[in-house]
Amino acid sequence: MIKKIFDKVVDVLMLLADKFHTTYNAVNIVVYYCLIPLFWAVLLDYKLGTFAFSLAVLSFWAGIFIFDRHFVKDCDYWFEKSVAFLEWFNKIGWNYKLSSVIICVVLPIILTVILLF
Repeated sequence: MIKKIFDKVVDVLMLLADKFHTTYNAVNIVVYYCLIPLFWAVLLDYKLGTFAFSLAVLSFWAGIFIFDRHFVKDCDYWFEKSVAFLEWFNKIGWNYKLSSVIICVVLPIILTVILLF
């Protein structure tokens, strides 16, 4: 089941990369470091009746997109760091796919549910 979930997420990210004419690494970084945190910020702002968190996340990423002339190359760097982080979990017996699914799928779903309710 872990392999199926991992493969499905990879397929979706690769489809998005193809659709937006960019790399898998860039899409991965945008989804996990920009879009998901932005979604959480919007949920948190909605609950608190503010715009502070959403504005902070949007401002940060607007600055990155405007001023980073090597965005795709930098995404490669951050993707490699993300892989290294996920591979660290080998020390506790999780392989890369298992740690990817737990950290990048299960935990975001749990946090989203918490923020929704």
